Amino acid sequence: MRALLELARRHRAGEAVGICSVCSANRLVLRATLEHARETGAPALIEATSNQVNQEGGYTGLAPAGFRDWVWGLADEAGLPRAQVLLGGDHLGPNPWQAQPAPSAMRNAAVMVSQYVSAGFRKIHLDCSMACAGDSHALSDELIAERTATLCAAAEEAWRGQPGSEPPVYIIGTEVPVPGGAPEALHELQVTEPRAALETIAAHRAAFSRHGLESAWERVVGLVVQPGVEFDNDRVIAYEPARAQRLSGCLQEVPRLVFEAHSTDYQAPEALAALVQDHFAILKVGPALTFAAREAIWALDQIEREWLGEASSSHVRATVLAAMRADPTHWRKYYRGEGQALELQLQYSLSDRIRYYWPVPAVQQALSHLEAALDGAGEPPASLLHQYLPADSDARRRGEIGPGARNLVVHHVREVLAAYSAACGAARSPQP
Repeated sequence: MRALLELARRHRAGEAVGICSVCSANRLVLRATLEHARETGAPALIEATSNQVNQEGGYTGLAPAGFRDWVWGLADEAGLPRAQVLLGGDHLGPNPWQAQPAPSAMRNAAVMVSQYVSAGFRKIHLDCSMACAGDSHALSDELIAERTATLCAAAEEAWRGQPGSEPPVYIIGTEVPVPGGAPEALHELQVTEPRAALETIAAHRAAFSRHGLESAWERVVGLVVQPGVEFDNDRVIAYEPARAQRLSGCLQEVPRLVFEAHSTDYQAPEALAALVQDHFAILKVGPALTFAAREAIWALDQIEREWLGEASSSHVRATVLAAMRADPTHWRKYYRGEGQALELQLQYSLSDRIRYYWPVPAVQQALSHLEAALDGAGEPPASLLHQYLPADSDARRRGEIGPGARNLVVHHVREVLAAYSAACGAARSPQP
């Protein structure tokens, strides 16, 4: 993936450039991402996680090739050239098979990584930090690195089976926040110690060398560390540059590499810019984008009620909440409390567990009803749009948003993406 190699080169040469990595399988979020890339000219970096997409289907029901085809189809609809879409795999390792002994979990992980690479995914985050059945819960750097190198070998073999294709680039490192937000209340996070970051790099470099993967090591572009950012249900820990100064400085000892920051959701625009300035050149975001989509849908649900009347309402909000209560699988471990406290978390938690329920057939039917009702009735009253979606209302008045309810949701998501573009220097981002 030449775009990321060039990004890392430019960043380490002193340019404050970065890239936003969108980790989502939400159709509206992906449409917003692809349209945003079309208009800014920057690459659209879209990543699937090992739990979302794997050879067994993951929770999306898609194998890597299926996810690729779906994203490419959305890109075609958005008018974005496929060459401008960069596909990545996040946390690729034994995570989906942790209940199995390490040998079988790693065999499954190797199959998954091979399928990602064979399907054209070229940004590969190899993560073997999780313990499998029979492992000690505190895995050593050396064991993690050894397993990572094993998966890298499988990825390289899959790439070599595609003559003429672009080689994959790799992200290593394991100090990441809990995917999707922390389940417990947060107060302060420990920033990765520089020594720990350098030891992780050294252990992986040695393991790659033992496996004859020196050429692959030259394509390791990023290290995942903890810069001190995270969010839980209702609180965001903001980035404090002073706390990460020593960590940022340790990259002076390592050529080529940049940092990758996970869970940057809900950070203020100035914090995102500071992260990029401090060598966190790859910024991961996911729940903040689906949260924005939910915000807009809730607003449209209310507009429909007030404009068209309760009797003909699509009841999107009630339908989503009913689906969540009927199947608490995706939120039970994350939300605490009862009554009104739980009600608030179900709807408004920053971890946005609602994102798992949009594909439910009843929810999809309610969304289709909402869109058809609003679009069929014409343009909603400007006063209602301004009441519930003020920024989007202003943009529509300026002619920046086309007609239709869906375009309002997409624009609302793009407002989040715009902050990342500004922080990453979208106008100066490398092209694929």
